[in-house]
Amino acid sequence: MNIRRWSVGVIAATLLVPGVTACNSGGDSPSATAPSAESGIPADPKAALVASTKGLAEGNFTFTITADSMSGKGTFHKPSNSAQMTMTVGGEDFTMDFDLIQIQPDTWVKVDLGDLFAGIPGMEAFKDKYQHLDATKAKEAKNLDVFKEGSDPAAASEMFEGLAEVQQTGEGAYSGTFDLSAVKDSVAADEDLLKELGDQAKAIPFTAKLDAEGRLTELVMSIPAAGEAEAQEIKITYADYGAATGVQKPPADQVIEASEQTYEMFK
Repeated sequence: MNIRRWSVGVIAATLLVPGVTACNSGGDSPSATAPSAESGIPADPKAALVASTKGLAEGNFTFTITADSMSGKGTFHKPSNSAQMTMTVGGEDFTMDFDLIQIQPDTWVKVDLGDLFAGIPGMEAFKDKYQHLDATKAKEAKNLDVFKEGSDPAAASEMFEGLAEVQQTGEGAYSGTFDLSAVKDSVAADEDLLKELGDQAKAIPFTAKLDAEGRLTELVMSIPAAGEAEAQEIKITYADYGAATGVQKPPADQVIEASEQTYEMFK
């Protein structure tokens, strides 16, 4: 898996977590319930899901992302042009903690590679410090601007455009499959992964939940095992629509200027 909005530098190299398990509702599915006219939610399931991402486009919400080998959370606050993402990736042999703060036009990153820092000259200084990146020097680092391609960390809107089938399973609850091969820019659309998946990519299982106003609050995907990668479920949640808090820059005593290696990492 490649978290498109946050596939920066070292994360892009390590955050490949394809997988599949069938989506699990945790019990018997409730009977389908048509949305009421007052809710403003489209009665057609596909239209409801496509419309559910409009709140993400407004860029004022919090989110979480979890999978077997990673967990993360973050905030988008377009009113202040600020965003933050913290993530932990790894397993028994390797763990990486990553924190990115953006308050346009400035960006700060903190990366803790654990034992990998040992023995690397100068790298230990980065472990507990945010590196400040100069926007003029980071023009080629396209992954640093989290607002450049929209404020949807999992690209849910692109995935819903590729729906193969969908049905409503309860009030605000949906399930179905989407054609990953038809989605050009999504959370799981990795070219190598698509080759490994073959025809399986045309029917990726998912479940989704919407709030009373029809906004997406949960998306769970099951990406089929491919190659040597094991099956894995990916869950994204969204909350605090219109009520997120602007991100604050790190304290000055926790900031150093980014090294040239860091700029190269983000290209």
